[in-house]
Amino acid sequence: MQVYNTLSRRKEAFIPLKPGIVQIYACGVTVYDDCHIGHARSAVVFDVIVRYLRFLGNKVSWVRNFTDIDDKIIQRAEREHTSWKTVAETYIASFQRDMAALGVAPADIEPKATDHIDEIIGFIQVLEDQGLAYQRNGDVYFPVAKFPGYGKLSGRSLDDMLAGARVDVNIQKDNPFDFALWKASKPGEPAWDSPWGPGRPGWHIECSAMSRHYLGETFDIHGGGADLIFPHHENEIAQSEAAHGKPLARYWLHNGMVTVNQEKMSKSLGNFFTIREVLAKFHPEVVRFFLIQNHYRSPLDFSDQALAEAENALERLYSTLARLDQTTGPIAAPEAISGAFSLSGLDSEEQSRLLTIRSRFLEAMDDDFNTAQALGVLFDAVRLLNRIVEHNPSGNADMSALAWTRRELTVLGGILNLLQQDPQTMLQNLRQKTDALTIPPSEIERLIAARAEARKQRDFTKADAIRQQLAEAGVLLEDTPQGAVWRVKI
Repeated sequence: MQVYNTLSRRKEAFIPLKPGIVQIYACGVTVYDDCHIGHARSAVVFDVIVRYLRFLGNKVSWVRNFTDIDDKIIQRAEREHTSWKTVAETYIASFQRDMAALGVAPADIEPKATDHIDEIIGFIQVLEDQGLAYQRNGDVYFPVAKFPGYGKLSGRSLDDMLAGARVDVNIQKDNPFDFALWKASKPGEPAWDSPWGPGRPGWHIECSAMSRHYLGETFDIHGGGADLIFPHHENEIAQSEAAHGKPLARYWLHNGMVTVNQEKMSKSLGNFFTIREVLAKFHPEVVRFFLIQNHYRSPLDFSDQALAEAENALERLYSTLARLDQTTGPIAAPEAISGAFSLSGLDSEEQSRLLTIRSRFLEAMDDDFNTAQALGVLFDAVRLLNRIVEHNPSGNADMSALAWTRRELTVLGGILNLLQQDPQTMLQNLRQKTDALTIPPSEIERLIAARAEARKQRDFTKADAIRQQLAEAGVLLEDTPQGAVWRVKI
């Protein structure tokens, strides 16, 4: 397996510290509002990475934190005349609901910063004892100039940054890029006792303290969105490696940003869409498909049109599964197909491609978790399967081979947490988006029945007229062996 390491800026062979055991820390969310679709991408990306590593037989320890104390949380609590804890708990619950809807499994450990104040204070004291922290009026800062490797993750030079820096409004700092390890609390703000007075942790120190507590001083993978590379992950490296004299993580993985018209989606820019808003329009599996259809490191531009295209693509996959179920019936799939098999409609090279869908899928995932290429393998298999069925209209295809391939699609789709639903039920969910209809579903069903009767009476003129009437209303028909099914035109 090869993974792209942000630190080295190249792909590297992935070799865990302990064979068969993988430790991952993925930065979570600051819980002051509902999550947007950009947060969803990072969560889904690391969910897929964990699922794949486990599929390969690894024991994975996955930590994803909640930042549950922050200026934004305090400000929201003040606006809503409630407590910071209520705000944090409300949006932790919101995050968990959204992730469940998207098929993102809970992390093995989901720590909150406020549950680890002792570990955070202990970490700051280690830095202070080494002369790597200084106090100013109850605030404690990390001096970046004392860490020679500062900037190695982001590729930024501290000298260059200082040369171009504006005058810092915080005159307490020795250097504009020094960052807070501990913040003195203002009157009325939440506070915890510390050797430096009442206060709360800085943002960066919480992840270093919690990752050390659960995974040790060095672990396998650290990651999150590309927007965390600087300053968050850069600062984590500085304080952790300065404290321990060893690498914080062996591999740094960062997913690309979700954009809107090529501009980063963010709450500060006001161009964000919450997960809940998107799920009100599109099935959760469509959203998940959209989020992994590109390589995780690539930017992903959001639009309703892009989601509609993802919906059509997912429908093609489920349509083939439904078609296979109709063709093969209840035949049990064998564990494997021994040797080559002959199916009309495919030449020997195409048959070979069908037999090797698993190895090709795994090869794609081994190449830095390339879900775009892995999905391409599934679509290639679907094209081949449809040709087999079309060339065997009498049902004389090799049913065991079809059933085996049907199972392979389900197993491989499961790595991505796709294609796990009953195909017919899923197709109904995808096709019958009644909020976009101009006529009620009951009228659609009445017209479909009338068309079936016209076809039975061989009145094809009337049948075609009904199809056209439905098409003009935005309803598309597909004739299947079980009768016509309909979907809303996208």
